[in-house]
Amino acid sequence: MTNSLPIRRALVSVSDKSGLVELGRFLAAGKVEILSTGGSAKALAAAGIAVKEVADYTGSPEMLDGRVKTLHPKIHGGLLGRRDRPEHREAMERHDIGAIDLLVVNLYPFEATVAKGAPFEECIENIDIGGPAMIRSAAKNHSGVAVVVDTGDYAALMREMAETGGATSADFRRSLAAKAYARTAAYDAAIARWFATALGETFPERLVLAATRSEVLRYGENPHQSAAFYIGGEARPGVATAHQVQGKALSYNNLNDTDAAIELVAEFPPAESAAVAIIKHANPCGVARGTSLAEAYERALACDPVSAFGGVIALNRRLDGQTARLIAKIFTEVIVAPDADEEAKTILAAKKNLRLLLTGGLPDPAAEGFVFRALAGGFLVQTRDNGRLAASDLKVVTKRSPSAAELADLRFAFTIAKHVKSNAIVYVKAGATAAIGAGQMSRVDAARIAARKAEDAAAAAGLPEPLTRGSVVASDAFFPFADGLLAAVEAGATAVIQPGGSLRDAEVIAAADEAGLAMVLTGMRHFRH
Repeated sequence: MTNSLPIRRALVSVSDKSGLVELGRFLAAGKVEILSTGGSAKALAAAGIAVKEVADYTGSPEMLDGRVKTLHPKIHGGLLGRRDRPEHREAMERHDIGAIDLLVVNLYPFEATVAKGAPFEECIENIDIGGPAMIRSAAKNHSGVAVVVDTGDYAALMREMAETGGATSADFRRSLAAKAYARTAAYDAAIARWFATALGETFPERLVLAATRSEVLRYGENPHQSAAFYIGGEARPGVATAHQVQGKALSYNNLNDTDAAIELVAEFPPAESAAVAIIKHANPCGVARGTSLAEAYERALACDPVSAFGGVIALNRRLDGQTARLIAKIFTEVIVAPDADEEAKTILAAKKNLRLLLTGGLPDPAAEGFVFRALAGGFLVQTRDNGRLAASDLKVVTKRSPSAAELADLRFAFTIAKHVKSNAIVYVKAGATAAIGAGQMSRVDAARIAARKAEDAAAAAGLPEPLTRGSVVASDAFFPFADGLLAAVEAGATAVIQPGGSLRDAEVIAAADEAGLAMVLTGMRHFRH
C-alpha cells in the first residue's frame, strides 16, 4: 500500500506533553493547521506555535468540567469522513466539517493514578472518554487519517512526513491504527481490572489482559519455537524491572529460570541474612543462607555443583566483589541481584557471555497476584502461592519434638520446597540445602534421587559422608505411604516437615517415631507443577 495522503489539518490533545512543542513546531513549519484543547493548546501557544482551540473551531464551548469538548460532529465527522466517497465529501461540505488528517492523542493517566493508590473518585475522573472515542474514530478511518497515541512515535511521524513531502503512506497509517486499537484495548483492560478489584471480584466474569512487548526473543524453549517477552499486570521487581548490565541477549529459558531464581531468593529477607539460590531448568539445585553472600554462595554450590554449571544465580543482597570472584570460577548463564557494586561489575565484565541483571529490588513473596497457564482453548488462572507459615501453624505429631536448630532448618526447607517442582523433597542442614529431589512421579523416588545426588556430591568433594547425614527434610505434600519417609531416614534425616492429610498419616507418624524422627505438620501444601 503506497497511498500517500498529505496532512493539512491536525488535532493534538495530549495528557503527556513530552515532545509536544517539538512536534508542534514541525507541523507548523509544514503549514499544517493545528487544532488543540486545554493544556495542549496552552503549551503550544506558549511556545509561539499557531494553534486553534477546539471550542473555537466547533463553535461549542467546553462543558461539564471539560468532560465534553471533542465529542462534536465537526471533530468526529472530520475523523470519520471517507475522502474517497462522494456522499461523505458532500455531507462534510454541507455541514461545514473539515477533514482532520492527523490525530495526536494520549490518554488521561488512569493507570498511573491507580498505581499511586488514588481514591475511587479520582480514579473515575481519570477515565478518558473523548480520547479513546477520537482514537477509535481515526483508527477506523486510517485510510485517510494518521493516528498517533505514543510520544515515542513522534520521531517516526516526523521522519515519515519529511520523506513524503508532508504526507503519510497507507502502510504507515495502518501500523499506527493497529497500535492505536491496542492502546485503547489496554486502557479499557486496566479500567476493567480496577473495577473488578474495587468490587472484590478475584475472578471476574470476563478476564481482560493487556501487556506491552518488551522484546522478541531468538526462539522459545526450543529453536523451532518463536517467543517474545511481554510486560504487564502487577508492578513487581524482577525480570520485568531488571537492567541488563552485560552479556548476550536473554533467551526464553533464561528469563524463565531467572524469574524462578529471584522469586525464590526473595523469600529470605536481606536484613536477616544473605541468601543465594542457584537454579537450573526452573528448579533450585542449591539454596543457602550465610553471614555474607560469599558464604551463602559456597554453601549453595556445595549442594549440587554439577547441576550448578550453566545455571542461574540469584542473590538477595547487593552483589559484591568477593562473591562475584567466586561465581566467576564456573560457567554461569545469568546472575540476578537487586544491585551490584563496581568491583563486582568489573570482575564479571571479563565474562562476556554472562548476563548480569540488576532488578532494583526484590519481589514481595507475600504479595497477592495471579499465575496464568495456557490450556487448549483457554487459561487456568490462580492466585500466587504466597502462603507463609508462622511458628504457631506448626503441629508436632511425634514423640520427639524438633530442636530449635532443626525447627529453623525445617521452616527453611519447607519454604524452598514451595519453589521446587512436585513431587518435591528438600534436605537442609544448618541453613543450606543438602540435596533436592524435584519433579518426580513418586515421592519416594524424589527422596531417593536427592539422597543419591548428595552421595555423588560428597564423593566429588572428598567428604566422609553426604550432607544429608544429620539433615532435616521437607516434603511439598503429604507422604501417601511410609516408604518416602523411610528413604529420608536412610539418607540420614533427623526431622521432617510435611503438610499431613494422608489417609495413612498415622502409619507415617508411627514410622517416624520408630526411627526417632521429629515430625511437624503444616496443614499447607505447596504443589508446583
